[in-house]
Amino acid sequence: MSPNASMPPLQIPADVPSPEDDDKTQDAAADALHPVVSRSRTMTTTAEIDSTITKPGSVKINVTGAFIVDPDSSTPKNGRGSPTASTTTTHHETSDIRLPNHTAVVSHIAVDIGGSLIKLVYFSREVDIHTDPGGRLTFQTFETDRIDDCVEFMRDLRDRQLKLTGSRPSDLAVMATGGGAYKFYDKIRDALGVDVSREDEMECLIIGLDFFITEIPREVFTYSETDPMHFVGPREAIYPYLLVNIGSGVSMLKVTGPRTFERVGGTSLGGGTLWGLLSLLTGARTFDEMLEQAGRGDNTHVDMLVGDIYGQDYGKIGLKSTTIASSFGRVFKMKKDAEAAALAQGQQVDGQALPRGPGFNDGDIARSLLYAVSNNIGQIALLQSQIHNLSDIYFGGSFIRGHRQTMNTLSYAIKFWSKGAKHAYFLRHEGYLGAVGAFLKRQPKNWGRRGSLDNAGPGLDELQEWRKQRAKEEAAASTTGTEM
Repeated sequence: MSPNASMPPLQIPADVPSPEDDDKTQDAAADALHPVVSRSRTMTTTAEIDSTITKPGSVKINVTGAFIVDPDSSTPKNGRGSPTASTTTTHHETSDIRLPNHTAVVSHIAVDIGGSLIKLVYFSREVDIHTDPGGRLTFQTFETDRIDDCVEFMRDLRDRQLKLTGSRPSDLAVMATGGGAYKFYDKIRDALGVDVSREDEMECLIIGLDFFITEIPREVFTYSETDPMHFVGPREAIYPYLLVNIGSGVSMLKVTGPRTFERVGGTSLGGGTLWGLLSLLTGARTFDEMLEQAGRGDNTHVDMLVGDIYGQDYGKIGLKSTTIASSFGRVFKMKKDAEAAALAQGQQVDGQALPRGPGFNDGDIARSLLYAVSNNIGQIALLQSQIHNLSDIYFGGSFIRGHRQTMNTLSYAIKFWSKGAKHAYFLRHEGYLGAVGAFLKRQPKNWGRRGSLDNAGPGLDELQEWRKQRAKEEAAASTTGTEM
C-alpha cells in the first residue's frame, strides 16, 4: 500500500508481516498444501467497491434465485414505508432486501438490542403492488441510549401497518433479541400494546447468517488491500464455520448445522472498548466519527515499530521494520521528551496529559487503537479456528461497518498465519444478522428459501382480498372527491 497524505501506509500489528509480503508465493503454497473447494468469485471495480461498502444496495429474491438490484433503489423516506422526517432521528440504512414474490401478509418487525446499538428490520410493500408486487425488508439503526426514539419509530410503524404490509395495527408483533430484549421488554410492550417475543440472541445470529450465506448473492465477500472485495456466491454446503460477532464485546460461535452451535470463546475487548476509549482520548462523539478519524490518521506517530527498535527489518523471524512492536509504545517516550524540554525552559511539570501537537493527533490515536482492538480479535479468532479445525471464519456485527483498515487487519492476519488454509469472510449486512434471524423465526417453514413461494396459496388469497378492499376504498375516495 502506497503512502499518501490522507491514507498513511497500512501498518500490520505485532507479529503480522505486511500484506504486501509474498502474497502470490503464499497463495501458491497454500493451494498446494491445502486444496480448497472452489467458490464462485466476482471481480469488482474500485468505484463499485466504494459504493457497495458505504451503500450495500438492494437484494431481489425470487424462486429462481436472488440478485442485487441498483443500490440507489432504496426505500424513500416518505414513500414505501419509512417514517416521516420528523420521526427519523437516526442513521437510515439503504440496504433494503427486495422481496418481489412475497405475497403473504407480514405483521411483525424485528429488533436486535445490543449494549451500544439497536438494529431494526421491518417489511413494507412497494408503492404500487399491481405493477410492482411484493415488498422489501428495510433496516434501521439507533444508539441504545436512544431507546425512546426507537420505540417511537416502532409506534409509527404500528400505526401504518395497513399501508405498509396490509395487516391491521393490532396484528403487529415484535420479535426482539439481544440483551435489550429483556432489559427493555416492559418498555416496548407497554408503549406499543402489542405482543413482544424474546428470541435467543445466538440462535438468531446463526439463522440470520445462514440466510445471507445461502440465499443472497453479492452479500458475502473477502477483502485485502492487494485484492479488494471479491464477492463469493451463495452455496448449500456451509458447515462447519466460525462466526465472530463483534458488537460491544465479541462472541465466537462454532456452527456445525442449522441452529446447532457452541460458543467457544470471545473477548471483552470489542466495539464498546474502541468506542469508550476513543471517546475519552479524542473529540469524536459517534462511532462513525471515530472511524473517519482513523481513516485520516497515521498510527506510526504513536505506535512503536520494529524499525524503531532494530533500525531495520528483523528478517530472521520474518518481521519487517514497519511491523508494530508495541501499540502506543512511542507515546511514553514522547511524554518524557516533552517534560524534559519543558524543564529545560524553566517550566513547571505537574504530570499533565501530553498535549496534541506536531507529534500526533486524534486520528493517529484512533487508527492505532483500531488496529490494536482488531488485531486482538483476529488473533483470538484464528486460534479458535485452529483449535476447532474450522476453515471458514465469518465476521459480523456493527463494529466493522465496511471499514477497510479493520477488514484488512482481520483478513490478512488469518490468511498469513494459516498459510491460506483459513478464510475470512465479511458481509454487507453484517450488523443485522441477529435482527434478520429474529425476523425469520416468525415466518412459516422454509420462508425466505428458494422454492418456498411455490405453495403460497393462503398468502396469495390474503393479498387478493386486501387488493379488493384497497380498490373499494380508492373508488370511494375518488367518488367523494368528484362530488366535492
